[in-house]
Amino acid sequence: MKYEFPVTRTTNPKAKPDPNNLPFGKFFTDHMFIIEYDEGQGWHDGRIVPYAPVELDPAAVVFHYGQEMFEGLKAYRTVSGGVQLFRPDMNAKRTNNTNDRLCIPAVDEEMYVEAVKQIVKVDADWIPDKKDTSLYIRPFIIATEPTLGIHVSRSYKFIIILSPSGPYYANGLEPTKLYVEDKYVRATAGGTGEAKCGGNYAASLKAQVVAAEAGYDQILWLDGVERKYVEEVGTSNAFFVIGDEVVTAPLEGTILPGITRNSCIQVLKDNGYKVSERRMSIDEVVEAYNKGMFNEMFASGTAAIISPVGTLKYKDTVMSINGGKIGPVAQFLYDTIYGIQTGAVEDTYGWTVPVE
Repeated sequence: MKYEFPVTRTTNPKAKPDPNNLPFGKFFTDHMFIIEYDEGQGWHDGRIVPYAPVELDPAAVVFHYGQEMFEGLKAYRTVSGGVQLFRPDMNAKRTNNTNDRLCIPAVDEEMYVEAVKQIVKVDADWIPDKKDTSLYIRPFIIATEPTLGIHVSRSYKFIIILSPSGPYYANGLEPTKLYVEDKYVRATAGGTGEAKCGGNYAASLKAQVVAAEAGYDQILWLDGVERKYVEEVGTSNAFFVIGDEVVTAPLEGTILPGITRNSCIQVLKDNGYKVSERRMSIDEVVEAYNKGMFNEMFASGTAAIISPVGTLKYKDTVMSINGGKIGPVAQFLYDTIYGIQTGAVEDTYGWTVPVE
């Protein structure tokens, strides 16, 4: 094995949560992975240690200038009792794309995947086996140099923590209600929209609060220049079924290049669906709804996999989609992708990676 990290086992293991009543992202396993970066030395001293608070200097760059990034992927208990990851190489590549945008040193992608596999193996007994549960994996990098000058940090920590989780939305595949945001902006071309960094999400919170106060679960962002073209949902990529066409926004630097999004497009095309990655205005969506052609909407992402949308509100227009029920395209994608992830459906793509 090219990479093998020393393990310090916890002497105070935690009680595991009830797998039958498992919220998303509230519990954390016994161990975490840490590796440091120092200028002139590179990434060094990777290790698996007991889960614990991280001590940082109050002047650390991450606190003052937000130089950080994060990722998200999952480990699944398969129907045969094994453990596997879903496309971790894509997370490693996306990590380095984000790192490049934020001037964080690149991480060896083979090391990244191996670190994920080894920490998951150490805490494999935390992986729940109930339907719609998984072990959520959160790799992240923070800038640690203590300085108040605005410049690229010369030191970093790359950490991986694990969280046994149920569905991202407590009601699972029950369709959500979305509010079209036409005042606030998440991202514009040339910004950090395609990077996975905390600043993008912090900037989205105000719109999320407004939507929640109006009784909606999430927001659908429009483009930041014309406030006209649909882009993505607050936590995931958006898909629309208009007539016989499945439409999703193109990757033009303002939305996250979702790994589940990529998987959905591949599965749909391979099964004869017409898929278009194109700019689509919210007015086109409303027009399709008025003509009875807006058949389905759903979002895709690691956390929820597929999240059907039952209601979409834009200004004074409230659109009820597919009678407020999950549609056949969304159901097909969920059954296929979750099936591949858990081993219930044959992986003909080579997307799954066993943890041995």
